[in-house]
Amino acid sequence: MSTVDMSIELSELLKLQTIQQNLSVPQLVERVLQRSEGTLTSTGAVRVETGKYTGRSPEDKFIVEEEATKHLIDWGKVNKPFSAEKFDSLYKKVLAYLKEKDELFVFNGYAGADVKYTLPIRVINEYAWHNLFAHQLFIRPTDNNETSQSAEFTIVSAPNFKADPVVDGTNSETFIIISFERKVILIGGTEYAGEMKKSIFSVMNFLLPQQDILSMHCSANVGNEGDVALFFGLSGTGKTTLSADANRRLIGDDEHGWSNSGVFNVEGGCYAKCINLSEEKEPQIFNSIRFGAVLENVTIDYDTRLADYDDNSLTENTRAAYPLQAMDNIVDPSVAGHPTAIVFLTADAFGVLPPISRLTKEQAMYHFLSGYTSKLAGTERGVTSPEATFSTCFGAPFLPLPATTYAEMLGKKIDEHNVSVYLVNTGWTGGEYGVGERMKLRYTRAMVQAALEGELDSAETVKDSIFGLEIPIHVPGVPDEVLQPAKAWADGAEYEVKAKELASKFKENFKKFSNVPSIIKDAGGPLT
Repeated sequence: MSTVDMSIELSELLKLQTIQQNLSVPQLVERVLQRSEGTLTSTGAVRVETGKYTGRSPEDKFIVEEEATKHLIDWGKVNKPFSAEKFDSLYKKVLAYLKEKDELFVFNGYAGADVKYTLPIRVINEYAWHNLFAHQLFIRPTDNNETSQSAEFTIVSAPNFKADPVVDGTNSETFIIISFERKVILIGGTEYAGEMKKSIFSVMNFLLPQQDILSMHCSANVGNEGDVALFFGLSGTGKTTLSADANRRLIGDDEHGWSNSGVFNVEGGCYAKCINLSEEKEPQIFNSIRFGAVLENVTIDYDTRLADYDDNSLTENTRAAYPLQAMDNIVDPSVAGHPTAIVFLTADAFGVLPPISRLTKEQAMYHFLSGYTSKLAGTERGVTSPEATFSTCFGAPFLPLPATTYAEMLGKKIDEHNVSVYLVNTGWTGGEYGVGERMKLRYTRAMVQAALEGELDSAETVKDSIFGLEIPIHVPGVPDEVLQPAKAWADGAEYEVKAKELASKFKENFKKFSNVPSIIKDAGGPLT
């Protein structure tokens, strides 16, 4: 089956009477309820369950090996090749499956808030709630004329279509396959809506660097003086929480591009983790979960329809999807100037990294390439407790190009714009996971605020003997003993053992960067 034939097949699908195109939020909510796909909560949000897959399925993600792109992709464990023939065969099966459905839902919108770099996209869904998710997460057209614009990339999502690994060439019944030549993302066998969001991010991570734009897995906000801050980190490290600051305007919570003119959001919404969410601790997120929002795998009281954000019986990876416009203090459109500060977030399950440290340019490059954190329960299938992991550039699962492409671009921009960089541990303190406790959010907020306001640029520091990190001796609003991990542990000897264990993991991981200058390799500290 050729590319041309598949294009005709897709066009025929879009002409069917069953297509519901660009429905409004109220119309989509009505469809969700009529089709018994979800339940309305007390705040008007749509509550849904995603079945057995409550997180991403990285082992089931592929990129089609095609002549135009095969020499650019960083093939390996993350970017697994898929044959063009197998893709076309599976694509045809999925389209045939969707043609038999009573209703299909189509959203036409965009990725990329900077009009110079916008990517028109189309999302075709089997579920109404998936289309509502797409409507809230991507950038919406401002008028009806825009919806007729041809999409440059199309998501075809059929969660109830199960692949046959033997016949179709997949690893399981689930598949997330990107074809850059056909400009199609094919998703099946999973109801987890985050696969759509992250697939478009992967596409942007391929396209933007080729336009000299750094694509980044980070949140971003801006202060009253126009000072822009970036927050890098994997799922669950606090990007959404920390960037949703009442004293700063939000640019975006997860995906951004950094061009020669500044930063822009890739998306039009937020996809916030909401386990243990409370109005007191995170009022902006809490109050955004209202009519039109989508709540994934959050339990509710079916009499009162009140959400129980503390209940993790379905997953730790409970999520809320809502448009940026649900929040009060946002930048609209989501475009701003060059960053003055960058924060690398890590949830250290070993409990040995300091809660905040100031990085040199070389240390920044070391920790960006390392991308250390702990995978938290539920964000991926099979992860039931925190696991130490290294995800290059804090976004390896979504980076089709070699990691050094992104790292070199970041290093260049840090130099060009004289950006201050900090490493912040939002993970454990006083002991490893299961022994210590999670860093208090109010302490982290105080440290981040001090960093963004420039209070730590010239603050007195003490050097960590294992990781070589410069730790501030004092931060307003934070007990001094909390700032130095060794003092937070009851047993100093146990701390040293655990710290050296983590340092050895850093050292082992960094061996894969054979072509990195020694000044960056040595920046990890004496024992890394």
